[in-house]
Amino acid sequence: METPTPFVHHLAVFASDFEASERFYTSALGALGIGAGYRADGVSEYWTPGRDTPSLSLERAAEGTVTTGVHIAFTAADREAVDAFHAAAVAAGGVSRHGPRVWTEYRAYCAFVSDPDGNNIEAVHKETH
Repeated sequence: METPTPFVHHLAVFASDFEASERFYTSALGALGIGAGYRADGVSEYWTPGRDTPSLSLERAAEGTVTTGVHIAFTAADREAVDAFHAAAVAAGGVSRHGPRVWTEYRAYCAFVSDPDGNNIEAVHKETH
């Protein structure tokens, strides 16, 4: 069976403080098994090992191009990964929006953290019950 094409190929976030955002995303996404697969001056691209799509590109913002107001949700393998994401994100300078808990209306276990530019970054583990 052929692997389905991902709905999203990649997203880009343009950071006002690249170094602070790189620490945040490297730590928070690392807790979910997502690593920096590509790095250059002012760019870090994150993906799952062995699979570069979908990916998140973190880039140093040019004047007036900072990403704000976005909500990005990353898949977590289990509740423990959501917990680890939240702890790592807060330790790396993120601000907790909602600690890990069950959201019955979404049939999911989630945590939400603001990145250094105030974007809403989520880890979500979908549950069937």
